[in-house]
Amino acid sequence: MSIKSPCIQLCKIDRKTNLCRGCARSLDEIGRWSSMSDAKRDAVMSEIDARMQHHFGTTRGRQTNS
Repeated sequence: MSIKSPCIQLCKIDRKTNLCRGCARSLDEIGRWSSMSDAKRDAVMSEIDARMQHHFGTTRGRQTNS
C-alpha cells in the first residue's frame, strides 16, 4: 500500500518560506513523511492549499513566475 503524498515532482525549496514550491511542505515534513502517522499526514495535507495560496499566491500544480 502506498502512502499518499502531496508531492508533484516539482521540488524547489523557497528560501523565504523554507517550503517546497511544489507541495508546500517544510524540509522536516518531507523528511519525516513516511514515518508520520496517517492523522499527521492528513493534517499537513489539509493545510497545503492554504499554504500555497498564502505563501505563493497559487494552488498546487499552478505555479507563478518568481
